[in-house]
Amino acid sequence: MNLNDIPLSFLFGSLGVLTILSAYFSGSETALMSLNRYRLRHLVNTGHLSARKARALLERPDRLLGVILIGNNLVNFTAATVATMIGARLYGDIGVIVAPWVLTFVFLIFAEIGPKTLAANRPEPIAFVSVHALQPILTALNPLVVITNWLSNLWVHPFIKDVSKDDQLSAEEFRTVVNESANLPGQHQSMVLSILDLDDVTVNDIMVPRAEIVGIDIDADMKDILAILANSHHTRLPIYREDINNVLGILHLRRLTRHLNSENLTREDLLALALEPYFVPEGTPLHTQLVNFQKNKRRSALVVDEYGDVQGLVALDDILEEIVGEFTSDFAARVPDIHPQDDGSYLIDGLALLRDVNRALEWELPISGPRTLNGLLLEQLEMIPENNICCRIGAYCVETMQISGNVIKTARLWDSREEYGDTAQAVEEAGI
Repeated sequence: MNLNDIPLSFLFGSLGVLTILSAYFSGSETALMSLNRYRLRHLVNTGHLSARKARALLERPDRLLGVILIGNNLVNFTAATVATMIGARLYGDIGVIVAPWVLTFVFLIFAEIGPKTLAANRPEPIAFVSVHALQPILTALNPLVVITNWLSNLWVHPFIKDVSKDDQLSAEEFRTVVNESANLPGQHQSMVLSILDLDDVTVNDIMVPRAEIVGIDIDADMKDILAILANSHHTRLPIYREDINNVLGILHLRRLTRHLNSENLTREDLLALALEPYFVPEGTPLHTQLVNFQKNKRRSALVVDEYGDVQGLVALDDILEEIVGEFTSDFAARVPDIHPQDDGSYLIDGLALLRDVNRALEWELPISGPRTLNGLLLEQLEMIPENNICCRIGAYCVETMQISGNVIKTARLWDSREEYGDTAQAVEEAGI
């Protein structure tokens, strides 16, 4: 058969069909490789037929790429031949030279860039449609795919044999997925991220400091003990003798209910109702302590240092609040250590936890070192001030208001990035 006898209309039609086929292979490759693997697994678990076929193809990426590239190259080279024939028929030798350039320009737009851009933006619908044709093509070309894959794997094997195939997400990668990709309500998203943060927070960061633990000295007068029991805002109170380091037990007030109206309540009764104290070492990560609470069926624990001295008390509720947030909408109002002032500043107790202050005021005081405001100020000043002074910690101005012994009892703080009238102006003029 003489090639010159082939009608031009047929050649142009063939070139159009080849362009469409090339676009199909190019778009299929990009769409399948752009699929979200975790969403694909979800769709497979729900019985999605196209997702199951896509998952089967992606389990052997070498075979998938093999059939796509064989088909694409076969189509492209055939198109180049057809374009050369058209060029020769229309313009002779010049047409033969020009045809590859024209075909490259056309294929780049209609068979490469365009389809791949579309597939990258809408991978699922394109991939799920294309897999129905790719599967039979793979079956038909399987011998050729096997041979080409064997030859290609033979020379790339030394470069990929040590590459891990583990596609599990790390904690930081999962955090990025939750932040940027997960379609979750804001509060749910915050809770998931808070669970990830449990690894970075220890019991020291959320415990009630030793100085603020409300307990019962078993040797105190019974009237004082009863007053503490009647007015306690806590449901669990440690019972100790002389010093909190000598803890005898933890008393749950609910177990004491039937004895409150009894005039014969004794110290022995309190000790009999108390549970054995539960101690945990300082520095225990919150996720570990949460598991320990569940395993030991406990809801509170005393935090001790390496010498066995009590440093604070941590409760299950405190850990849960780290995950779900505070059990009140007005956290600043719940923290009695923070007192807003008319000029926009805040009077804050020196023993207030920095995490509570940051959470209540949405500030960013450093929490990598000391846990209380007093500790932070002493670290910044590198001394115990004898008189009230002013200083700056990052963007926050601080004025000590009350110093007692070795402790800064009260300080006034404000954010220097905001305007608070004469107070802020006086600080700026003083060069604090």
